[in-house]
Amino acid sequence: MSPVFGHGRLRLYLLKLLEESPRHGYEVIRLLQDRFLGVYSPSPGTIYPRLARLEEEGLVTHEVVDGKKVFTLTDKGRAELNARLDELADLEREITASVQDIAREVKEDVRQTVRSLRHELTTMARNINHETTGSARDTREEWKRQRDRQKAEWSRQKQQWKAESERWKVEWQRIWTDTWAMTGFPTPPNGTTDDERATANDAELGQYLADFVADVRSEAADTRLGDDDLAACKAVLDEAAARLKAILDPGD
Repeated sequence: MSPVFGHGRLRLYLLKLLEESPRHGYEVIRLLQDRFLGVYSPSPGTIYPRLARLEEEGLVTHEVVDGKKVFTLTDKGRAELNARLDELADLEREITASVQDIAREVKEDVRQTVRSLRHELTTMARNINHETTGSARDTREEWKRQRDRQKAEWSRQKQQWKAESERWKVEWQRIWTDTWAMTGFPTPPNGTTDDERATANDAELGQYLADFVADVRSEAADTRLGDDDLAACKAVLDEAAARLKAILDPGD
């Protein structure tokens, strides 16, 4: 028990707490813990027997509320408290001084802990810095080498993609030309008739379309097309098809 509560003084303070308000035993314990910043924490074995003794003396009474004994100061208890007001005032001053001492001790403990922690962290940081200076330099050099390798690999990939795009462009032109030829419009030699010239023009139109398809696919290969992009492309193609139809078949 705290030395603040000498002989009979805990009894006096219990009367004071019950004079403030009716309380059950656990609430009395919690109030004492709070008042002494948790340093003094009386056990139920200390508080409940004293409350029972006060009741035997007629200084307090109790009633059961929600299964708990709630103690209330009686007139006899209030009379004793009033008779000991000077003693209670001294006790309050001593408790205040004791709490202030506890607060100073706690504050100093915290400061000392912070100082120790700061010293440990400073020492640790110095050691880590000393031990890792060389490795950090090596790490930076390795990072630069990795970055240069990645840049070279990216450049190589871009060149490869460009070459693949050109190859596919030529391949699509060939496929389109062969497909167009299968429709019966091969390119005729020079010196042809008007019908043959018309056929040649059809074949040339097929070549233009092949070039157009190859160019569009080449551009699309370097782009991630979303739904909106595809819709916009379709709208442009539909418009181009309508204009070509008007040119090729004006009587329609």
